[in-house]
Amino acid sequence: MHSHALRPHGRLIVQTGLSVLALVAPISAVLFWLTIPTGTWQPVLVAQLVMVAFCALAYLSYTRTVIRVDADGISERGFLGRVTNFSAAEIGSVVLLDLYQSGALDTHPQLFVTGADGRLLVRMRGQYYARGAMDTVVDQLDVPVVRVPEPMTLQELNRARPELLYWFERRLTGRVS
Repeated sequence: MHSHALRPHGRLIVQTGLSVLALVAPISAVLFWLTIPTGTWQPVLVAQLVMVAFCALAYLSYTRTVIRVDADGISERGFLGRVTNFSAAEIGSVVLLDLYQSGALDTHPQLFVTGADGRLLVRMRGQYYARGAMDTVVDQLDVPVVRVPEPMTLQELNRARPELLYWFERRLTGRVS
């Protein structure tokens, strides 16, 4: 039995790294330029080293993020290092849908592995994982697959299946202002 290791897109770490560099490099250059003549550059260097250490830790965490799937179940090592394992017997279904991006007409695929009780076990977001990786999960797990034919907004998904969303994505619906 072959286990598949599914990892997030590599391009995300490159894009994030370039964004951080574009923000931090000019600020650091100006701070060094202003503090070297006065001899007060040491705190700038310390801040720079802390920033590099933080970026190295984030890179390491990102490269260790993985979802493993086979016919026996699925496991996930998240960005913060938390590992969760679910056997095939615990898995109730897989939900596949396309979710609109906020304020755009573009959609991203979303895959939700749910337990027999309907609670969310594992989520794969199209921003991080390729559709092929999601297809691998569908192929490996012998559970019912629910394919939502029409793209949904986050608000529609929140109304229809709020248990599939992370706590910070849920919004109170039907609330009178």
